[in-house]
Amino acid sequence: MFKTPRLLAGFFRGLKYLLQAGLIGWASLAIYYSNLPWHWLRLTLAIIFALFSIWALWISRKRVFSIVFILLFITVLVWWLSIKPTNYRQWQPQVAVVPRAIIDGDKVTITGFRNFDYRSRDDFTIRYEERQVFLSHLIGLDFYIAYWMPGPVGHTFVSFIFDNAPPVSISIETRPVIGQGFSPIASLFKQYELIYVVGDERDIVRLRTNIRDERVYLYHIKISPEKARQLFLVYMQRINELADHPEFYNLLSNSCTINIIRYADAAGRVGRFNIRHYLNGLIDGYLYNAGWLNYTLPFDELRRLSNIDQRAQAADDSPDFSQKIRESTPPARP
Repeated sequence: MFKTPRLLAGFFRGLKYLLQAGLIGWASLAIYYSNLPWHWLRLTLAIIFALFSIWALWISRKRVFSIVFILLFITVLVWWLSIKPTNYRQWQPQVAVVPRAIIDGDKVTITGFRNFDYRSRDDFTIRYEERQVFLSHLIGLDFYIAYWMPGPVGHTFVSFIFDNAPPVSISIETRPVIGQGFSPIASLFKQYELIYVVGDERDIVRLRTNIRDERVYLYHIKISPEKARQLFLVYMQRINELADHPEFYNLLSNSCTINIIRYADAAGRVGRFNIRHYLNGLIDGYLYNAGWLNYTLPFDELRRLSNIDQRAQAADDSPDFSQKIRESTPPARP
């Protein structure tokens, strides 16, 4: 008759330990990935904080040390919240220029339009341009998934299709400084600013298919020109916001697929959260089931025909690269 209260007590005790472990882990990582300049100092402080916290909460268990832990945690939290994003760092060349959009009625002028010529990962001609497009000529939207390794996670981006101009590709990415690589854990702790790379498909797509040897899929989205234009303007607004007010990239809340879904909602998408918004390597299955892709074909067949690797490698730096990678790709849903 006393088992239920004991089980509940054990459950809440375990929950308390789990919460404490989460707080210790988060604060330790926040110190390690803080804005202190020396790696050795950040690592030392993170280890000292973690060891003291474990001793204070789980070994000593004295109230005074629990209070000290709380005060230290609040200090770390306030410190972390005080770290602000900036547009002024020693950026890698691929993300050195923030794009802007100037909207004048039907005409949209994009500055900082990236059109690099890549010969290898580290050998390229830097070329930022100004492009003009017209909303009345925007007729469609294409969706890309790029995989740098097998698995349920990839990188997603979109291209807006015009009937009188090459596609405008927009890729939501981290903005690393010179010498900085990508770490999923670091991205949760304000280590990367956010950038919307706006550019030519011979840059953004070809970089992945021909230079990085990623596996890339191109899907035509079933969307009206009006909705595509509305979505394009949402992107343009966000590009200008980031140019004036930088933000941090966050894998869980401010990343490629999460933002694509968020902007689709702003443009009228009706749908709920789906785990594939995070496991974005599976997002094409979600789009297929939601009716955004061509469901007249079985999904496996659609996916096979949507892989553009061979077509992109054959097209290479051809002026009609965008046209050639779309050959044999199934059209949008009838």
